[in-house]
Amino acid sequence: MSTAQQPVKIERRRVADQILEDLRGQILSGALAHGAKLPAERELAARYGVSGPTIREAIRALTAMGLVASRNGSGSTVTAQSDTLMSVSISSVLQFEKMGAGDVFGLLALLYTYAVQLAVERASPEDIASLRRAAERVAAVAGLRQGADELRSFHHTLSAISHHPLLAALCRAIVDIQIGLAVAHAGANARSWKEIWGSLSQMRMDIVEAVEDRDAARAMEMVQALHERVVDQIRTSRGAKGNTSDAGSSEVLSAWLKTHVLLGN
Repeated sequence: MSTAQQPVKIERRRVADQILEDLRGQILSGALAHGAKLPAERELAARYGVSGPTIREAIRALTAMGLVASRNGSGSTVTAQSDTLMSVSISSVLQFEKMGAGDVFGLLALLYTYAVQLAVERASPEDIASLRRAAERVAAVAGLRQGADELRSFHHTLSAISHHPLLAALCRAIVDIQIGLAVAHAGANARSWKEIWGSLSQMRMDIVEAVEDRDAARAMEMVQALHERVVDQIRTSRGAKGNTSDAGSSEVLSAWLKTHVLLGN
């Protein structure tokens, strides 16, 4: 390949990158919202003054980023949601670095300790009331799947009332991994709900009351204690598949992530 050909290829890539960045900016700014259809390839080509292949290159990159989904005959649709993007990004790092469940859950404890500290400072009375209702719903259910959904709602609410969007997104992504992995280990054993989470209802209410009392030290202490109990319950659950080391292995975590954390899911 001669050196005279090199600038042409570099320029073509630069144009596709510019189009990619422009569309990406519109998506992240909300100008192209979740669920919106991208203009047709021909329209985009005319708008940017480029060929169809250049547009397809940019759209393929957006698809790889999880910002759009493309289907033959249906065009491309914006699929960008912060939770999905966060989950996929975290999943990719965990699998690439071959991290185990213990490391992930340890990070979750730190994140929620900070989240509850901020909640004590920032939560409104309405926020705290919503957290209390979430804790009460967790305590009222008996089934494993429904209990997992309500528990997820409790933790999502706790992170949300920190009023720190990035922290809340991180918490949601990682707690979903923790709960999903716990449900997978519990299997079909109906008693596993009480064994894993149902017995910890009072600890969750203690967190609510500490936030209500604006007692940061107590709230942080209770979050740490709850986290330790949950991790211990997951590892020793009667329905768990494998022993403690299996539950914390990178292979178990990676397998679950590959199955459950998908772009557009």
